[in-house]
Amino acid sequence: MRFALYFGNRGFMPGELIEGARQDMIKAVTDAGYEYLAMDASLTRYGAVETRGEGRLYHDWLKSHEGEYDGVILCMPIFIDENGAAAALQDANVPILMQAYPDEIGKMDFAHRRDAFCGKFSVTDVFYQYKIPFTVMKPHVVHPLSEAFAQNLKDFAAVCRVVKGMKRFNLGCIGARTTAFKTVRFDEVTLQRYGINVESFDLSELVYQVGQKEDGDPAVIAKLQRLENYADFSRVPASNKLTLAKISVVIDEYIEEYKLDALTLRCWNEMETILRVCPCVLISELNDRGIPCSCEIDLTSAITMRALALASEQPAACLDWNNNYGDDENKVVLFHCGPVAQSLMAGKGTVTEHKMFAKGDPGSGWGTNEGRIAAFDMTFSNGFTEDGKLKVYVSEARFTGEPIEGAFFGCGGVAEIPNLQNKLIRLARGGFKHHTTVGMGHMKAVLTEAFKTYLGYEVIDID
Repeated sequence: MRFALYFGNRGFMPGELIEGARQDMIKAVTDAGYEYLAMDASLTRYGAVETRGEGRLYHDWLKSHEGEYDGVILCMPIFIDENGAAAALQDANVPILMQAYPDEIGKMDFAHRRDAFCGKFSVTDVFYQYKIPFTVMKPHVVHPLSEAFAQNLKDFAAVCRVVKGMKRFNLGCIGARTTAFKTVRFDEVTLQRYGINVESFDLSELVYQVGQKEDGDPAVIAKLQRLENYADFSRVPASNKLTLAKISVVIDEYIEEYKLDALTLRCWNEMETILRVCPCVLISELNDRGIPCSCEIDLTSAITMRALALASEQPAACLDWNNNYGDDENKVVLFHCGPVAQSLMAGKGTVTEHKMFAKGDPGSGWGTNEGRIAAFDMTFSNGFTEDGKLKVYVSEARFTGEPIEGAFFGCGGVAEIPNLQNKLIRLARGGFKHHTTVGMGHMKAVLTEAFKTYLGYEVIDID
């Protein structure tokens, strides 16, 4: 993660304060583990921008480094000139964090008073007029070497990761929508307008490719070892385990050939009836190694999963809104058959036969990864396409780690969600599906900023 640093100036303000700000900001960024780019300090007074001409100089310098930075930190050591800032950053095309210095009691004389508290509004107003997107955070003024700014920087880095990763990416859709699930329909053309390129593959092609794989193929053998180390496969018959490994190898080939950044998979019922496996554990493993994958061809869930994973730098999961938890109106059991990443689970998963398929066709569903979701703070989100728009919601909750009886099938966790009953009504009336996606940590502000300010998604408030 690398940030381009911008320092503003205004002639009648105490410009000497800019030199110290440059040192402060470089230290703040590097101490946080990030890299920086800064225009040569000798090119302007203190290396800062005041006039439109200096703004164009910075603009051209920034353009010469295009692709080398993930965001811009606009530092206001004093009440800076907004015209130079607009000229400098109108083509930045990355998130811009507005940072303004606080004044200090006892240093309010003309030689030390900054007035950046006020000046920040001049810059944000002009950027609003120019339609240059920007990020503002709490507190309104903050010193770069404070703990508050360290948190701002961490959150801004997450915003930058989400924007960079979501602005343009490839999403693989393996199989057609299951006829029974109209709830997961989506508009591919709408997604393309948001930079989300969908690559579709017929499931019959995957079945054929699996049939072409030799048992002794080195890639298949390596995948077998990977899967056996990943989860407890002790109950799985050897032939079904081998088929799962072959499916995983074929999916990896799709990922490599088409440069896929995320996936959604038709997981029932052809894989069960034809290949005699259920791919839950394969989806779990994909998520655990950083490739978001949703099941049941819920493609828009894969979109929010990717965003959650980029923000948290941890795997995300697609889950059903599945069961009430006793009489507690703010708790719900979120569940799926087994696509949850191992790193989000309370212990190592056990690969079993899918109980729903075994009921009518014994031996057809080996591959569910059963277990329980760990206790952690989480963010949940999902979306859909409508009238040419991508609509999403984002909210926060926590997995409690409370027990779910042993006979409960699949991988589930108890989530405590404030004001849950009202949220469920809003989801139902808002056209959202029976799935949600979850990621580790509280990230609502980060995701809302990325979705709304920079990516143009329509964010629906359910809180």
